[in-house]
Amino acid sequence: MTTPSSVGTPDAVVIGAGPNGLVAANILADAGWQVVVCEEQPEPGGGVRSGPGPADGFVYDHCSAFYPMAISSRAIGSLELERYGLRWLHADEVLAHPLPDGRAAVLSRDLHRTAEGLDELAAGDGAAWRRLYGLWEELGPHLLDALFVPFPPIRTGLRLVAKLRLTGLLRFTRFALLPVRRLAEEEFSGPAALLLAGCALHADLMPESAGSTVYGWLLAMLGHQYGWPVPEGGSGQLTAALVRRLEQHGGVLRCGDAVRQVVVRGGRAVAVRTASGEEIPARRAVLAATAVTQLYGGLVGWEHLPPRLRDDLRRFQWDYSTFKVDWALRAPVPWQATGVAGAGTVHVAASLDEMTEYTAQISMGRVPARPFLLAGQMTTADPCRSPRGTESLWAYTHVPRRVRGDAGGDLTGSWDEREREAFADRLEAQIERYAPGWRELVIARRITAPGQLQASNANLVGGAINGGTTSVHQQLVFRPTPGLGRPETPIAGLYLASSSAHPGGAVHGACGANAARAALHATRAHAQRAAAAGIRLGIGR
Repeated sequence: MTTPSSVGTPDAVVIGAGPNGLVAANILADAGWQVVVCEEQPEPGGGVRSGPGPADGFVYDHCSAFYPMAISSRAIGSLELERYGLRWLHADEVLAHPLPDGRAAVLSRDLHRTAEGLDELAAGDGAAWRRLYGLWEELGPHLLDALFVPFPPIRTGLRLVAKLRLTGLLRFTRFALLPVRRLAEEEFSGPAALLLAGCALHADLMPESAGSTVYGWLLAMLGHQYGWPVPEGGSGQLTAALVRRLEQHGGVLRCGDAVRQVVVRGGRAVAVRTASGEEIPARRAVLAATAVTQLYGGLVGWEHLPPRLRDDLRRFQWDYSTFKVDWALRAPVPWQATGVAGAGTVHVAASLDEMTEYTAQISMGRVPARPFLLAGQMTTADPCRSPRGTESLWAYTHVPRRVRGDAGGDLTGSWDEREREAFADRLEAQIERYAPGWRELVIARRITAPGQLQASNANLVGGAINGGTTSVHQQLVFRPTPGLGRPETPIAGLYLASSSAHPGGAVHGACGANAARAALHATRAHAQRAAAAGIRLGIGR
């Protein structure tokens, strides 16, 4: 491991070696900056890691697994990670949603095949799906450009306005704000809308949540245009490519020594201090790819921050906690419905009503009786994830951050061994409804409860994987608090580079890229102080 002293005083210190931190570090290194990345864990990656298990010869992904946002990301794409060993693989089908009657809604990269399948489930739904993709073809590139840049996206926003004009803009805004349940009522007569609703539930959005349509539509349409690929060999290979690129461009990665303080002098971030007591100077900038609640009032003391920010952060809303199970199976899952076996991702819920019931129970603080499952068939997508003829399977679901009861039993949210095993059994029972007898194939399983997720990655606070709620009241200029919405902070030379910043969760690297570009844009102290003053003005007193 290279030390900062051996390479001179760093231009920038990046706190956190997850995807946002590593993307930021690469962009700074490309600009000729000397960069040091500090990571608390013994290995880099954050939620983008993989390892052996849960049985010999199997590979499991620690948290994230499929990457539609990464392959479509301008920030990650610009790094050309394929030159550094990354290889994307795809399952035959992107997504499947099995139904209780033995049929399934299936999303393929092939639009025609998808529409034909939906028409077989309900006449006319294929045409409705084509209309949604037509809207994506018209607006998708502009939306991706707008999504991945700091708020407000002035240039891309003006292009969208020019393309849509006033009446088109109003209609698209209505579409974007629609709850996915309402979209289902307006556009579909069959289960096609379950594909969109399931995609919305990748975040913490109920089918009745404003904005759930646009989130579900975005992920589904990315499936057509880009697919939902996986890195060959495990999600850790995406991290490995980022690290190799950084090191080849002169960056330094330090693992196993957490940053405990951002040193502020004269209103400017000038260094970080680690758990070992070492102070690492930063000539130009400090980028914090950390949860916002860890940065403000944690790494940076409240005495350096506007008083109103403390009250705003008290109102900061996390997304739901996450509970995950990985299985090693001696054979693929015996799904009853055609098309599910070839899908990389499977959504498990009987109906839109069951999804609503699930999210309502979480909202009331109750552990769901029939949890919605987001499942990944990893060997189906990448044959090297397990021995020939077997399957590496995982599924996760959301649970309340503070459990007040259990809609399906006597769980309390302590998530001790008994509760972990009992709830894992509940997840297995959900899959059993659509694949009878599959539990007989289980060789071993690995259970990860919310507290275990946080212990392995401090950014996953309480098991939240999106850096804060995806709801509209905490997006854009409201993320992470009103008056921010950009990577600049009230401290000159300090930038927020985590998913707590706009545009939020998912592996796209945009939060880190935005922070890096903001740092490059304001290289002089007076420019940094002006940016910090603007943020203080936006926050208020």
